[in-house]
Amino acid sequence: MPNIERSMPVTGAPCWVNLMAQDLRAAQSFYSNVMNWTFRESALGSNFSVALAQGKPVAGIGCCSGGGYPGVWTPYFAVMDADETAARISERGATLAVGPLPLGEGRAGIAADRDGAVFGFWEGPTVSWSVGWGSAPARLDLQTRNAFDAAIFYAEIFDWARPPGGCTVDYAQDHIIVQAAGHTVATLYGGGLEAEPDPDVRPRWNVDFHVDDSRKAAAAAVTAGGRSSPTPTAADAPDNAFIVCDPAGAFFTLSGA
Repeated sequence: MPNIERSMPVTGAPCWVNLMAQDLRAAQSFYSNVMNWTFRESALGSNFSVALAQGKPVAGIGCCSGGGYPGVWTPYFAVMDADETAARISERGATLAVGPLPLGEGRAGIAADRDGAVFGFWEGPTVSWSVGWGSAPARLDLQTRNAFDAAIFYAEIFDWARPPGGCTVDYAQDHIIVQAAGHTVATLYGGGLEAEPDPDVRPRWNVDFHVDDSRKAAAAAVTAGGRSSPTPTAADAPDNAFIVCDPAGAFFTLSGA
């Protein structure tokens, strides 16, 4: 298989999404059945793989044994200095869970924001990939307690709305739109409930994947041991979208025809 093209991502923009699962082969089987993905071993070793759609990189799946924790899809944001980002996270009352640690050609860390939504940050080159383009996820949405408070937090962490370059932030009536070069890369919504026992309602980053037939893919998810349900109706939500939970507890959404 040819090498995957790599480049330096836009600072502050989402640059990758990754699933951490306890059973790598089981996760690969599920997403192969639901999304028709194939997999190749990544440069990070046998415990990490790159998911491909028609030969193009979509996402990563890694194996982290131990625990009993649910799987989780995590977006990573590009940063210039992982140490500085980690310090900003801690200074603002959020939780730095992992790193920064050297990983392949870069350095990575994982954190949870002040409302509990998990995200990652990455210093270094990445695959040529951007939300909403090509094989990358169609949407990246934050469900949080207060979208405006969250926008301030992430803007301070990732230098959003600070020229030159980087990401811009637009304030809509009830949500925040984050763009890179005029292209929407993330949307922040309010309404998440921190104490809600249902993990689908608690603050979290949601990754939306486009498929040709969302109903067929949602049905395949149930057949493969997961769960699915239609997304709540919203004016700006894509038609025929489904919330899916894989067998290990990782939530994502599907949109398409």
